[in-house]
Amino acid sequence: MRNRTKARELAMQALFYLDILKEDGESDTVKLDRFCIHHQPDEKAIYDFFIMLVNGVLDNNTKIDSFIEGHSQHWKISRMSPVDRNVIRVSIYEMLYCNKTPVEVVINEAIEIGKKYGTDDSGGFINGVLDSIHMELDKKKSIDSPK
Repeated sequence: MRNRTKARELAMQALFYLDILKEDGESDTVKLDRFCIHHQPDEKAIYDFFIMLVNGVLDNNTKIDSFIEGHSQHWKISRMSPVDRNVIRVSIYEMLYCNKTPVEVVINEAIEIGKKYGTDDSGGFINGVLDSIHMELDKKKSIDSPK
């Protein structure tokens, strides 16, 4: 498995873990530290990208979740499966803030992670939401770019 793929999977798992324990009173930092003790990858490159993704999602959660709710018709964040919403969160963070990875790669990896860890419907749902966001970002980029 490629380094970035592994980092994305770990980021989804860590965010899933934080989601499940959100009402326990501990800070996200303490919970993330505990997650990393048990799931820290051997390679520094994987760890660095994983931490960047998780912290990026946590730091931009309000903006990311508003994108999700705006592009997932009739679905509130709280009704989505934790796998789907966290795969989508990681992908939106990458689409907005990590310009090195082509959006098509981000979306494809999200679909594959969703299929691996989610339900039979996860891949299609994730694809629909991310494709809609991608189209909006492309439209905005073409409007904002000089002619």
